[in-house]
Amino acid sequence: QVQLVESGGGSVQSGGSLKLSCSVSEYIFSGYCMAWFRQVPGKEREGVASVEWYGAITYADSVKGRSTIFKDTEKKILTLEMRRLNVDDSAMYYCAARNRAHCRGGFGQYRDGLWGQGTQVTVSS
Repeated sequence: QVQLVESGGGSVQSGGSLKLSCSVSEYIFSGYCMAWFRQVPGKEREGVASVEWYGAITYADSVKGRSTIFKDTEKKILTLEMRRLNVDDSAMYYCAARNRAHCRGGFGQYRDGLWGQGTQVTVSS
């Protein structure tokens, strides 16, 4: 059974850093576009960072310049490192994947893709 398993969430003070990881089944790691999303209660899930199957990377404006997404093909892990965290970064963070046949760019391409269960990030002031 295909699984995406997130880890690395937790509580951190404003200004701090955090690194999230998403472990994936080997067969879906190559040839897939992958991304991180986040969601707070009462709001829509929003894209944070995406890496296309060929390597192109996109960041949401809200995290651009202070986040790094990395697809570690050797360890079969997708990571998201976030720096200078603020309270607005508090959310449940989800990992998503989509077969390259359905990857057209943009965060909307993951709507019908594979999703993990999420890991909570809480930033306190």
